[in-house]
Amino acid sequence: MTDATTDPELTADTIADLSAAYRETEPIYAVEQEQRETLPDALRAGEFGRRDAEWMVRWYFRRHLGAYPDRKRRAVEERFESNPFDDVIAAITTAADRIEDEDVAGATTELTALEGVDVGVASAFLAFLDPESCPVVSEREWRALRECGAIAEPYPDPLDVDDYRRYRSACLEIAAETGHDLPAVTHALWRLRADGGGQDRDGQDRDD
Repeated sequence: MTDATTDPELTADTIADLSAAYRETEPIYAVEQEQRETLPDALRAGEFGRRDAEWMVRWYFRRHLGAYPDRKRRAVEERFESNPFDDVIAAITTAADRIEDEDVAGATTELTALEGVDVGVASAFLAFLDPESCPVVSEREWRALRECGAIAEPYPDPLDVDDYRRYRSACLEIAAETGHDLPAVTHALWRLRADGGGQDRDGQDRDD
């Protein structure tokens, strides 16, 4: 585990620098940003196609740029593709309603009822449904947040709804304190792990 005296700090300047590095170096950023600008309204209205929904699942794994095991990624994608599309639309639009009611736990539960959607994948849907309120989470962001001292618990495997609520609260607090939006915070967490540390399982960075 990283020594407490060397823990990085997520200051406003640090987030600005790391999120800029994300924009400049992550090859998937341009498409991600385009989708973030167009998907929220479409998802809330239920006016999206199957490929839009499948893209969010692919994005969640493929942003690792090959570091996530291909067999596991494909298995999840295939399970998600097996969902009747009417069920996908119903889950996403109901999740949107739950978010409007500030019921993030309920929104997450709606999404995880779908095949292939665990809490991590659900967070990807939530992050495009409401980018200003719901951050994406994976082992990489969680470990970076822990390195910064913003969350005490090791990465839980599997994540549950309470874990996501705790992670979300920490990210929202950082966003409020630094004046950055949630995508900038999660981009900074992603780059923080890219710029140092050991290896997580599945080839990602590890800190304990």
